[in-house]
Amino acid sequence: MITQFFYRALGAKLYWVVGLLLLAAVLVPASNLLLSVGHPLRVPNYMVALMGKYLTYAMLALALDLVWGYVGILSLGHGAFFALGGYAMGMYLMRQIGARGVYGNAELPDFMVFLNWSELPWYWWGFENFWFAMLMVMVVPGLLAFVFGWFAFRSRVTGVYLSIITQAMTYALMLAFFRNDMGFGGNNGLTDFREIVGYSIQAPGTRAALFAATAIALALSFVICSAITRSKLGKIMVAVRDAESRTRFIGYRPEYVKLFAFVVSAIIAGIAGALYVPQVGIINPGEFAPANSIEIVVWAAVGGRGTLVGPIIGAIIVNYAKTWFTAAYPDLWLFALGGLFVAVTLFLPKGIVGTIGGYFDDRRELKAARASETPPDLPVVRPDKPQVRRPPTPDASPQPAE
Repeated sequence: MITQFFYRALGAKLYWVVGLLLLAAVLVPASNLLLSVGHPLRVPNYMVALMGKYLTYAMLALALDLVWGYVGILSLGHGAFFALGGYAMGMYLMRQIGARGVYGNAELPDFMVFLNWSELPWYWWGFENFWFAMLMVMVVPGLLAFVFGWFAFRSRVTGVYLSIITQAMTYALMLAFFRNDMGFGGNNGLTDFREIVGYSIQAPGTRAALFAATAIALALSFVICSAITRSKLGKIMVAVRDAESRTRFIGYRPEYVKLFAFVVSAIIAGIAGALYVPQVGIINPGEFAPANSIEIVVWAAVGGRGTLVGPIIGAIIVNYAKTWFTAAYPDLWLFALGGLFVAVTLFLPKGIVGTIGGYFDDRRELKAARASETPPDLPVVRPDKPQVRRPPTPDASPQPAE
């Protein structure tokens, strides 16, 4: 049953997305590890980590598209779920340092020793185990999304008011995590990671494995989101987006549909954050900044919301442009980002993928309309029946007098 559910999730046009991601999960690590330095086809070490970061951003944009593109929830706080997943992974990585830290304390991270903490806080318990940390990567963002959505959606908060509340949520978390007494490293955050599951985090093999894991996680997330949106539940989600009051009138509970999509989206965002931290090497409260969440919306809008593929493409394109702009013209990046968003809003309201898909849909409909046009009625000739020639009808018009 589960196999059939996922088989139906991938239409014929979407197989190439998963196939391309799985192919990248094999070819990029193989190119980095097997080809010699200087080979024209070798992917450098820094590029493996950079591409892995792009894929985590694509996964985050996909999570936002599930709630914005299909349920109509414009969340300006998805950066909070991303950061919480990153902090859960960062706590595990900090516990792996042990006595190799600057202060040599096997139990407390360096920043706690520096701040004169006497014992490990209770919410750090269990993070020395990888399985527990991975569980918290999903549970913490999912639980926050469930509690937030339970009160917001049952109160029927919608539209711009809901967007403002989500932005306030991530801003409040940012202020809280900046405090040193929270036990998460304060302004500096968590960094100086050494190992993950017993392997050096700086080793090329570990970097390649993290990239492969990110590509596979993105492919799996894409399959799950596609399965949800192509199911009966997905049709109800679109109905809630387009006509919530009518959906409620015919007997559905829109708040439960919204809550389900919001929690699933938060879990995907948390997993993306967990994969982001070991590849970047740091997690700090700046990830909670509302500007980061607004940037996620730009990724989805550029690629095309409500398409699943579009946000992935939009995240990769925008972040590649950000990498190039911040290196070549660092002072112009914010202007370029704002201009890109205005241009997409004015000229490509459906995004890149939505516009291209709409063009081909219009051509397909025009071709079908031309094919359905019937030719004019012609006389039917029956070979088994002789045709009788009738004499021409005399002209009834008056003849001139001789």
